[in-house]
Formats: sequence, C-alpha cells, structure tokens
Amino acid sequence: MTDTIFPQLEIPETLAAGPGPGNTDPRVLERFSKAGVADHMQPDVLRGMVEAKHMLRQVWGTKNIHTFGVAGTGWSGLDCMMSAIMPGDTVVAFVNGTFSGIDGLTIRMKAATAEELAVDSLNPKPAGVQIIEIPHGQSVSGEIVEKALAEHKPKWAFMAHWETGSGRVNDLAGFAEACERHGALGLVDAVSSLGVSDFAIDDYPGVAAWASCPQKGICCLPLTYAPVSFSDRYIAELKKSGTRTFVHHPIMEARHWGIVDGKDVDKPVYHRTHSAYAVAAFHEALRIALTETVADRAKSYAHHEAALRDAVEAMGCEVTSNMTSLIVLNLPGKLAGREMELVQSCRAKGFGIWPTLSEPVQVRIGILNQLNEPAVTDIALRFAQAMNDFGAEIDLEAVEERLKTHYATRMAAE
Repeated sequence: MTDTIFPQLEIPETLAAGPGPGNTDPRVLERFSKAGVADHMQPDVLRGMVEAKHMLRQVWGTKNIHTFGVAGTGWSGLDCMMSAIMPGDTVVAFVNGTFSGIDGLTIRMKAATAEELAVDSLNPKPAGVQIIEIPHGQSVSGEIVEKALAEHKPKWAFMAHWETGSGRVNDLAGFAEACERHGALGLVDAVSSLGVSDFAIDDYPGVAAWASCPQKGICCLPLTYAPVSFSDRYIAELKKSGTRTFVHHPIMEARHWGIVDGKDVDKPVYHRTHSAYAVAAFHEALRIALTETVADRAKSYAHHEAALRDAVEAMGCEVTSNMTSLIVLNLPGKLAGREMELVQSCRAKGFGIWPTLSEPVQVRIGILNQLNEPAVTDIALRFAQAMNDFGAEIDLEAVEERLKTHYATRMAAE
C-alpha cells in the first residue's frame, strides 16, 4: 500500500442561505483567528468564559445561575439538557419536523430501560415515552400540549420552539403554561429561535431547561458553544436522580464557567479542555448580539423575511413556514418534483440552500446574518436564476424591482 499525502484542503467561500449554520460574522472570525495559543486554564480564557456566562444570561433573558455554553454544536447542548432524563422516566415529546423528531429519538434512547434498549437499541420504544406527532407543516399548539399533558401526566415534557425542518413556530406560551398546570418539567429546543426571536426565558416558568446552538441566531462558528440554561428546579431534580454522562453533565460543565454549588465563583474549576479560539469567538458573538440587542435583531429578521417571502411568492412559489429566519416553500407546478435537483444545482454553485430532510420535499432558504437589502436581493436573484436554469421564466429585473418597492414601502410606513 502506497502512502498518500493529499493536497492542502481548499474550501471556497459560499453563501450559507439555508436553515443553518449561518454566515459567521467577520468580527467573530477575526477574534477566533487572532486568539493566542493558550491552555484551557489560562486567566484570559477563564475570564472570557466568565464574561460570556454573564452576557449569555442577558441574551437569554434569565437569572438562571446555571447558564453557560456546552462545547460543540447544538446537538451537544441538547444532549446536555436531556441528560437528566433517566431510564424509566415518563416523557411526552411533541414532534412536528425532522429535528424535533431526532430530539424525540434522543429522549427515547435516554428514557429506555436496559431491557427496552435490548429490543432495538437504535430505535427503542420505551413504555414511559409518548411521542405526539404533528403533521409536517403544522405548528404545535397549546391545545395539543394541554390535551397530552392532562392525559399522560409526565415527569418531563419536550417541544422545539422553532422547528427548522418544516419552518414552523410552536406555541411556547401554551407549552409552558400546560407544564405548570400539570407539574411537568418543560424542556425546550431553542436552537433556531435564540438570537432571532425576542423572548426572555424567565417569562416561561413552566420550562425548566433550554438548549440552543452557536451558529444560528448567535452568529458564531458551529464548533464553539451551545448555549444552555437550567432552572433551580431542574438542577435539584438532576441532583436527586443523577445522570449517566460525565462530559455533558450540567452541574460539572457549569463548574468550568465559574458556577459551583449554585453560585458564581471567582475561580472556575477544571472539567474538560476548552479552546481559547472558541472562547474568543463565542465571547465576541455575544458582545455583538447585546450591542445590536435581541429586540432589534428580531425586528430586522421579521422585516427581511417579509421581503424575501414577497419575492419568492411573486416567482410563483408557495411559502408554508412562519419563522422569520427561514423560508420553506413549494416550487411552482412546472418545477414540482425537482426540489432536490434544484437545491443540488444551487449548492454546486456556492449558493447553500437546503431541501427539507423529511417528506414532503420542500426548499428551505435562510437569511441568517444576512440582514440587509443587498444580501436579501442577492439571495432572491440567485434563487430566481436557479429556477430559470430549470425552465422557469422569471423576470429577474422585475424581482429586483419588486424588492426595491417592498423595502421602500416598508421604510415609508416606518
């Protein structure tokens, strides 16, 4: 066998115009690249983690002491949040898309007993878990949650706030209120809503734990820190029941962020190795979010999503989503059935849109960190041209003019 040394890896610049990861802010990339080589207990690294912890509480809108970042992607944060679910626990999980579906599988794996795992370890069906399936393209309503929790009275209840797989916003207030009424500990996947939607988690006391990701609304790099926040009630339950993880243990993870025995401390305690580069990037992303303010970002997302929605509907597409960072659409009849082919063609040209990952196949176009008129216009025109390449007859000048009119009209109204 001959040894092979491959050429240096060159990754071209692309436009990430899908559900996420989004386009990392250049200021975040600069902090990442300019961080010095430092070990995980170097004073500036620890100071950055402590400062990030405090900034993250502001972004989340919470006084939860156990608020910090879990090293990795959003899945790392979700795994940490769900670590309190133990074999035999009762859980009701609401699923209305690809990612809440994976969350549901995670819950089933964690709640399954050894006997239940032995039957099918990759797709267990624990007796204590109820998965409430909501059809693709529909939101989880408060009424659906209320009915299920009233019937099953679970220890835990789970819901995604924004389901990126189908682009639907679920009823957070209804979920939290139902959890309070029925004594369930609410768990929320806020991967797609944090930093995009204007909400404060302390307004939802029925939710005991939250998990998000770094690369969507926070506009950071994917492999940095997934924000999590745990209420005192969640931590008390975790202490009582324990968990079977070391790396993603919420209490042990918190120690490295200067949270020990439910209090902020001056000297963080080692848990695992952290990256100075990741800390620098995450710290800067939070600084930017607080400078711009979550409220203003939320307004900006709504403003630019409305413009893109108007443009793609003018192209003959049907939009079925109601998120403000993402458009999920059906192609016009002439192109129906060619969604995957069109998406792959766009991606080959550096235009990173996505299909839905479950049936029915739709197209997803995102505007994460693309909050200005030129960026949205570029996305719309690239998509229109891609459709023309597949036989559509869209007037690109008319699309551009429609966007100009949309922005001018909105600006005048404001």
